Amino acid sequence: MPALNFFAPCPRGLELLLVDELRAIGATDPKALPGGVQFSGDWALCYRANLESRIASRVLWQITMGRYRSEEDIYRIAYAPTWARWFTTEQTIRVFVTAHKSPLRSLEFATLRIKDAVCDHFRTVSGVRPSVDTQTPDIRIHAFLSADTVTLYLDTSGEPLYKRGFKEASVEAPLKENLAAGILRLTGWNPAEEALCDPMCGSGTFLIEAAQMALDVAPGLGRHFAFEGFKHFEPDTWKPIRQAAEDRRLAPRPLAIYGSDINETQQRKAFVNLRSAGLEGCVQVGQADLLDMESPEPSGVLIANPPYGVRLSDTSELEAFYPKLGDALKAHWTGWRCYFFTGDPALPKGVRLKASKRTPLFNGAIECRLFEYQMIAGSARKPKPAAE
Repeated sequence: MPALNFFAPCPRGLELLLVDELRAIGATDPKALPGGVQFSGDWALCYRANLESRIASRVLWQITMGRYRSEEDIYRIAYAPTWARWFTTEQTIRVFVTAHKSPLRSLEFATLRIKDAVCDHFRTVSGVRPSVDTQTPDIRIHAFLSADTVTLYLDTSGEPLYKRGFKEASVEAPLKENLAAGILRLTGWNPAEEALCDPMCGSGTFLIEAAQMALDVAPGLGRHFAFEGFKHFEPDTWKPIRQAAEDRRLAPRPLAIYGSDINETQQRKAFVNLRSAGLEGCVQVGQADLLDMESPEPSGVLIANPPYGVRLSDTSELEAFYPKLGDALKAHWTGWRCYFFTGDPALPKGVRLKASKRTPLFNGAIECRLFEYQMIAGSARKPKPAAE
């Protein structure tokens, strides 16, 4: 069987990490593109990527592509695939269209023509057409329009992969799980050797992702995937892949992972979500103000996603907070590598510390940075030579 072609979108800025992740599970020739990774493999690889990827948002199976100049060209291209081989008219569908430099005036009309083409294909084959469900479709069809080509995909994931399947309590401005996992990878945190602390933990996203990494829990073990509903689904291929992931996960145990939040409600949400993920007792969670708290161990990795202007706090509060944050890091976190993920460009100037790294990332459409501060004990400046 010839290799299948796939595309895995991910948060912008994490493409090279996703290349490494997919290569490690057997992807052929993974190639980073803006906003995701293109790769090849068989159905076993597709199943494994859905189950194991911490960074991908979805795994899309490429069905066809062709050149277009009008919506009618797109209809013709979308009508041609043998859709009835892959799903039935009893399954609901939805079409999603994204575009870059497309000359078409209306993406809504292009979406409608793709939907019509798929439904007309089924009507020709069986006399019946599938229904559309815009909320919870069984089958998601994705189309990407460039300036002159359309590429059609079937979504093998269903719900986005960052929905791990267990979180009960949410916060006003949650960080998506795959972005959090990518940020943890960027810090270089070693679960076997280093402590980790999120002192502004909110609903506990960093804590849960870190604990799952430490216990080798595949991120997709708590959920189902769209590929399980395909007509050509191979359960005999899928079952041993899932069982192998179950068998290698480590039993829950206390970990050197710490979380806290100044807000007691947020702290409770983190606890509820950890319990829901089967990680109760693995992570120590308390109520504390980062400006006052002591580091829980002599060294480790601090990671935080502080509130920023477009999110929760007003500018005056942040202007007052940042200098105090810099002072707190110097006073209580020497020996730690400290990372702050923020969309506020004022943070580095406000904390009055020199960042050793600034990694550009995107939180949805918001351009952000991951700032690294290495809190070395004592002054990092070389002493001046003594006067003779």
